[in-house]
Amino acid sequence: MKQDKAPGCRQMPDVGLEDFRELLSRANSNFQFHLERELSPHNITAAQLVAVVGIVLGRVRTLTELSAYTGHDTGAMKRLLDRIESKGFIRRKRSEEDRRTVPLELSEQGRQLYPHIAAVSDKVNQRLFGNFSGAELAQFRLLLHKLIDSADR
Repeated sequence: MKQDKAPGCRQMPDVGLEDFRELLSRANSNFQFHLERELSPHNITAAQLVAVVGIVLGRVRTLTELSAYTGHDTGAMKRLLDRIESKGFIRRKRSEEDRRTVPLELSEQGRQLYPHIAAVSDKVNQRLFGNFSGAELAQFRLLLHKLIDSADR
């Protein structure tokens, strides 16, 4: 027996949503594969890159913010930060003003690494998105934000 949709929910057009999940998964896998391959000479992973870039852009200042930024639990993010710190790319130092806070910052080695990993990211983006027009990229970005916003509701 067919169930009615939940009250207030719009009927989704039948456009093969299973295909969307598969396509998003495959696109992400391809992106991660190329990023990992290009980052490996720099001794950093794609997951670690997300944290470093978040710190550089000021979107991530603490473990809690990194967890929220990535959508992963704090335990996993603590282990990720431990690995990045052991490589010498970041520092964690308890705040003088609020002893409960442990701010994240790039080390000197991390600051030296950043231009290289930014160039890698640009190279991978160019490889994967280079055949998109500016209008297609803008539309793609808009649609991804719309998808993310829908998931956050």
